[in-house]
Amino acid sequence: MTALYQINKGRLTVQPHAGQMAALDSRARFTFIIAGTQGGKTSLSPVWLHREIQERGEGDYIAATATYDLFKLKFLPEMRNYFELFGWQYAASERVLTQEYKPRMFSRIILRSANAPGGLESATAKAAVLDECGQDEFRLESWEAVLRRLSLAQGRVLGATTPYNVGWLKTQVYDRWLAGDTDYKIIQFRSIMNPSFPVAEYERAKRTLPAWKFEMFYNGQFTRPAGLIYGDFTEANKVEPFAIPATWPRYMGVDFGAIHTAKLWAAQDPSNNFVYVYREALDGNMTTAQQVATAKAHERLQAAGRGAASEEQQRWDWQAAGLAVQKPGVIDVEAGIDRVIAAFKEKRLYVFSSLAGLIDELGTYARELDESGQPTEKIKNKNDFHRLDALRYLMCGMVFGNSRSMIAFAG
Repeated sequence: MTALYQINKGRLTVQPHAGQMAALDSRARFTFIIAGTQGGKTSLSPVWLHREIQERGEGDYIAATATYDLFKLKFLPEMRNYFELFGWQYAASERVLTQEYKPRMFSRIILRSANAPGGLESATAKAAVLDECGQDEFRLESWEAVLRRLSLAQGRVLGATTPYNVGWLKTQVYDRWLAGDTDYKIIQFRSIMNPSFPVAEYERAKRTLPAWKFEMFYNGQFTRPAGLIYGDFTEANKVEPFAIPATWPRYMGVDFGAIHTAKLWAAQDPSNNFVYVYREALDGNMTTAQQVATAKAHERLQAAGRGAASEEQQRWDWQAAGLAVQKPGVIDVEAGIDRVIAAFKEKRLYVFSSLAGLIDELGTYARELDESGQPTEKIKNKNDFHRLDALRYLMCGMVFGNSRSMIAFAG
């Protein structure tokens, strides 16, 4: 048991602090606590979920955290400590908590880690709690998987996290709340709103940590973290979707993958050479012929896409299936990144605001930090950012000022 709740003589007593109470009072469909470390976020999750189960009745519910290590060391013990007080039983082989009301009637809490998103596709659920959903490992695809599982029941969500990046949690949740979307409720508070958090520790962190890290980790505020590679991508580089004129050349960037192949479609305004990325896809479990068919399905492309320099066989396979793919004009990764950054800074590259996957990656792609909190050359989880690789190939293939420089597709 925690300071949040106690059981005395069989009666549950909950004593939330003001931030926790605001989350319990919220009736928004998607409530997110974005708060400082050790602020009392995780401990609220079972209390909130138990209330949802009491209100919604028997069925399946989801409880997910960012990684398996967090699941095993923190989240699972918190869930078990609470629910086993009420007679729930944990089945380790299935990673579920169950409670039987009477024969053939029971509820089940499906416990998962989000860095294995396939595990979130296994149920139709009535509500979900998402622990540390702001971590890099909790990707947009996991959030979308949870929404699909809740869609039939229009289930509610409690998300609880410290902010770690400016990815989907910022763009798909926080920004929608700021814009007035009543489906969303954001509750932010500092670590010291938890009465158990030492004020002296909070002040020490304030004195010694970089400002961005203190604001994120102790005040629960979004800032641009050190090491963010595409920090020059701002709101000014986003545009609302519009109808692309038929006369504009179209291009495509491709990142081949055994599991997922990323594709980005872009158009270039001939009057000023501005580039607009307007469609995205991240497809898996498809043959080359199917991948090519999806690449050509929406419209007749006017110029060739690109893949990595080492992927000669994939280019041959795509050409055999009906779509020629050129080698990148720039092979070096860092040089390609520099080209994309320059296009953002010079306001020559724009992204449709509807491309949630690409925008999430732009807000998450970062370099690893050293012990002093300074960025290193190494890119964190580099192989996870397929859309950004496709963007780099795309921009390395285009020559501004000569929109017809690439080989045309045979339609």
